[in-house]
Amino acid sequence: MFRQLQNIDSTFRHIRIFSLLFLVACTGVSGFALYLSYEQVQAVQERIYVLAGDKALEAFSTGRRENIPVEARDHVRTFHHYFFSLDPDDKVIEANMRRALYLADASAKRAYDNLRESGYISGLISGNISQEIEVDSVQVDTGQYPYYFRCYASQKLIRATSTLRRSLVTEGFLRSVARSDNNPHGFMIERWATLENKDLHTQSR
Repeated sequence: MFRQLQNIDSTFRHIRIFSLLFLVACTGVSGFALYLSYEQVQAVQERIYVLAGDKALEAFSTGRRENIPVEARDHVRTFHHYFFSLDPDDKVIEANMRRALYLADASAKRAYDNLRESGYISGLISGNISQEIEVDSVQVDTGQYPYYFRCYASQKLIRATSTLRRSLVTEGFLRSVARSDNNPHGFMIERWATLENKDLHTQSR
C-alpha cells in the first residue's frame, strides 16, 4: 500500500515536470511563430509593385534618413540647373527663376536681383546669349544639421561667334521642409553664396 502511494507520487511528479516542459516548449514555439509572422508582415509592407505596361516591377520603400544624401545632392543640382540655365528670352528666364526660388531662401532672390540690377540678364537677352550649366559634383555633410553643401560646376555661355567656359563653386546649407509639387525633395537652400565664378577659356564657333 505504501509503495503504491510512492509510485503514485513519483508518477505525479513526472507528469508535472513533463507538463511544465510541454508548456514552456509551446510558449517558445508560439513566441517564435509570432516573431516570424511580424518579420514577414514587415517585409511585405516594404514591397511596392509598380505596373509598367504588362509588367509588375517591384520597388522597395526606405526611410528618409537613408535617402538624405541622394535627395540633397539632387536638390542642389536641380536648383543650380534652374538658376543658371538661361536663354535669351525673358519669359524662359522668369519661369526658370520661379522654379529655382521655390528651392532656396532669400539669399538666392538677392543673387537674382543683383544679376538683374547689374544688367547681366538684359545683356543675355540683347546679345542672344544662352547660358548652360554642368554640375560636376555636389558634396553634402549630413553629420550636422542644417546640412552644409558645396557644389562644383562649369558654366557655358554660348554666343553667336564663341563659347565661353567658366568655373563655378557655390556653398550653402540645406534645411528640411514639407514636400510639395514645387519642392519634391523637401529641402530649402539657405545662406547660398558663390565662392568662385571665373572665366576658363573661350572657343570660337
